[in-house]
Amino acid sequence: MPFTLAGLCEYREEIRKSRFITFAAPISSAAEAQAFIQQYSDLNASHNCWAWKLADQYRSNDDGEPGGTAGRPILAAIEAQDCDQVAVLVIRWYGGIQLGTGGLARAYGGGANKCLQGAERIALINRVPLRCACSFSELALVKLRVAELGGLLVQEDFTANGVELQLALGEEQIDTLQQQLADLSRGRILLQR
Repeated sequence: MPFTLAGLCEYREEIRKSRFITFAAPISSAAEAQAFIQQYSDLNASHNCWAWKLADQYRSNDDGEPGGTAGRPILAAIEAQDCDQVAVLVIRWYGGIQLGTGGLARAYGGGANKCLQGAERIALINRVPLRCACSFSELALVKLRVAELGGLLVQEDFTANGVELQLALGEEQIDTLQQQLADLSRGRILLQR
């Protein structure tokens, strides 16, 4: 199951006199990823290397480091941690000692890995849109059952006869919710896709 981050996280380390600071944050668009990178990049640093992943879209940048030694290892760390909708920026201040291509890849990928491991995560659940109708007296219990199963109440429209609800729920929970709503309403409340 893929995860995104609850918020911004940071990891710092020093490797052979070079300082590395890693920032990671949740994103919801390519533009948001670029804005995050611009906001946290340090123009006084030697390198601002980054990668982001958003479903099937992904980008990475080595920012002057030898090709494939920074951006790709950061992207590999994002995928290894089963993250999605995430941007990672690793800033390096050169300390005077060459790390070599393997050392650079380990430093950038390792920093990204450690930052993502220490971050608070949120599971990304694929939710199915559903509809149902209930009476006013059943509304509170329906909302409670939906919330207990990790579902979302997208919209509620009040009518003369009751309430029409638009929901979003994980595929695995649909049968459970349908059974609970049937028990609650003596079979009147039906979920529709």
